[in-house]
Amino acid sequence: MFVDFFYLLRAYGVPVTVTEWLMFSHALARDLAGSSLTGFYDVGRACLVKSEAYFDHYDQAFQHAFQGIETPQEIADEVWEWLADPTALMHLGEVERRTLLETIGEIDLEELRRSFEERLREQTEAHHGGDRWVGTGGTSAFGHSGRHPGGIRVGGRSAHRSAVKVAGERRYRGYRTDAQVDVRQFELALRRLRRLSAKNEERPDELDLEATVRSTADHGGLLSLEYHKSRKNTVKLLVLMDVGGSMDPFVSICSRLFTALNRATHLKDLRFHYFHNCVYDHLFNDTSCSTRNAVHTTQLLNELAGDYKLILVGDAAMAPSELKARHGIIWWGQTNEEPGMEWLRRLRAHFSHSVWLNTIAEAEWHWTYGHHTIAEIRRIFPMFELTVDGLTAAVSSLMVRR
Repeated sequence: MFVDFFYLLRAYGVPVTVTEWLMFSHALARDLAGSSLTGFYDVGRACLVKSEAYFDHYDQAFQHAFQGIETPQEIADEVWEWLADPTALMHLGEVERRTLLETIGEIDLEELRRSFEERLREQTEAHHGGDRWVGTGGTSAFGHSGRHPGGIRVGGRSAHRSAVKVAGERRYRGYRTDAQVDVRQFELALRRLRRLSAKNEERPDELDLEATVRSTADHGGLLSLEYHKSRKNTVKLLVLMDVGGSMDPFVSICSRLFTALNRATHLKDLRFHYFHNCVYDHLFNDTSCSTRNAVHTTQLLNELAGDYKLILVGDAAMAPSELKARHGIIWWGQTNEEPGMEWLRRLRAHFSHSVWLNTIAEAEWHWTYGHHTIAEIRRIFPMFELTVDGLTAAVSSLMVRR
């Protein structure tokens, strides 16, 4: 089972290496787990999980591996009656608890199950306290309200937080990187969107620590401050966001992205424009998408150089005519002389680096409403889902040198 746990972790997405597994083995050999399943859980997470982003994956793998330590279903009614009487609970002192932890050996689940079945066959009456029979209190591995750190709880309530129960609660769901992101996570991912340049014609304005140390040493210890020209971020970003209609359920997540981008201080230039379903002749300056406050798409392409990084945000789900047909735009009173697909291709050709962030989960792209248009747009733009992992991959794609 020990080796199986390693492969379970890998299967659940925890990137465990042999080096980390050896460190975990050494920790167990030094008795850092304290011969308890809860200790095993804690030491395993400390040794095997590199980032809190994998805590939930670890919990799922742990629960899968050790879920057998729970109340079996095939228990006679008579046993339940024995366990219903909590009057004889035995409360151990600190010395007894410490002695117990030191004397109980490593947990063997199969042996634990066999022993439990043996006790059920032999036991003839209720039992409270003690260290062998199924009952309440005491140090027996079977029953409830006792003090055995790695037994099978039968009935009662969890009082001492077994590791399987902790893992089963999955308290770390919010740490997963395949969950939708919040503003802080957006900001962290967007920090990767940097390309520094030393092309600064101004006076040196940043302390050069290494040069200062060398100069001070050369001058016999007399402090000699040295400065160099600061490096400036050269990344310019254009963000086009789909608004309205099928995007309404994603207003919250898009608002977080908008907030994170506006907080960004490391970009040389940032431009926002909006569209509905697909880009056509005009891009809009606000979410009302009114032609009275819009810029012609051709004009924008003429104004912005091809070194702008382009991010399109939307679900890419629409009627095929909206993507492929002349005058396919869905809004009454507006027309498009060229199909939306042509405008998307024009954007892709103009900007050297571009990606599409899809608000729909990637697992649904092949069957959800609009899967045909999603497939078409994926042929034009690299597409990523709007999660931490997706955004990180998208930013990496934008920063690849070509």
